[in-house]
Amino acid sequence: MDRKELIAELIKSLGEDLSREGLRNTPRRASEAWNHLFSGYEKKPADVLTVFENEGYDEMILVKNIELYSTCEHHCLPFFGKAHVAYIPKDKIIGLSKMPRLVEIFSRRLQNQERLTMQIADALSTLLDPKGVGVVIEAKHFCMMARGVEKQMSEVTTSALRGSFKKNASTREEFLRLIKG
Repeated sequence: MDRKELIAELIKSLGEDLSREGLRNTPRRASEAWNHLFSGYEKKPADVLTVFENEGYDEMILVKNIELYSTCEHHCLPFFGKAHVAYIPKDKIIGLSKMPRLVEIFSRRLQNQERLTMQIADALSTLLDPKGVGVVIEAKHFCMMARGVEKQMSEVTTSALRGSFKKNASTREEFLRLIKG
């Protein structure tokens, strides 16, 4: 059974009539939406990161407020928010648009926020071998908003710090100050 047929069966199990005008094409549309929502499985970070020689830059590079949309692996409900991703280069730098692409690859999978945060930090660490990496994600989870505790204003913050971001308090403080400002 393909995904479209599975979605049709799920809709029928709710007692809905798939011949109803509003539902006739829903299995196809939902299947197409899933292709996009889970497109991160088809991509590898190394395939999208353009790496350049560093020409002596030794300060923090930060891309903040990167929008992210993901799906909670526990409830198959969305969570969404923003990621702040920074690194201090050694020998290599990446194109600035590649940090949002990295976030996109890992967020477009069934996820939990903690793993998502670590995967972004670990991928940057592995692919660039920088002096340090910092990732903070702030997100709202539908599993907390639309069911369970039903708290609309709750926001979850996770962080992953590597190298100088973890070992050096002033580097960590600069990163946190920059993402708030």
